[in-house]
Amino acid sequence: MPPIKINHIAIVVEEVDAALKFWRDALGLPLQHVEHNEGEEVDIAFLPVGDSEIELIAPFTETSGVAKYLAKKGAGLHHLCIEVEDIAAALAQLSAQNIELINDAPRARPDGTRYAFVHPRATGGVLLELYELPAERKHS
Repeated sequence: MPPIKINHIAIVVEEVDAALKFWRDALGLPLQHVEHNEGEEVDIAFLPVGDSEIELIAPFTETSGVAKYLAKKGAGLHHLCIEVEDIAAALAQLSAQNIELINDAPRARPDGTRYAFVHPRATGGVLLELYELPAERKHS
């Protein structure tokens, strides 16, 4: 399944409001919205850049995967997200090629976006997220 585009680049930060002082205030990127994601235990700020986004992700618990990442590696680039038309087909294709996945099945965000992660060992060191937008948001 061929990728559609880079959906976003995620940057892990200690605190969203502090990070916005650079990304929004100094650099001038517009803040689309901030999401409190209970499932992943993170706050996410969405800043559109052209046809993609910068996402600032900050853990709000000490037990989340992002909190563990932040404690181990510090703030910085967290993952690259590529949008696909059919995430189930993309995961099946990768699995058939013995690509190491973090998620064997997609998870869903509150807005209906389906996502899954590919392990950095399979990609040359980059955590890769695959995204399938809900039908009403595709190709917008």
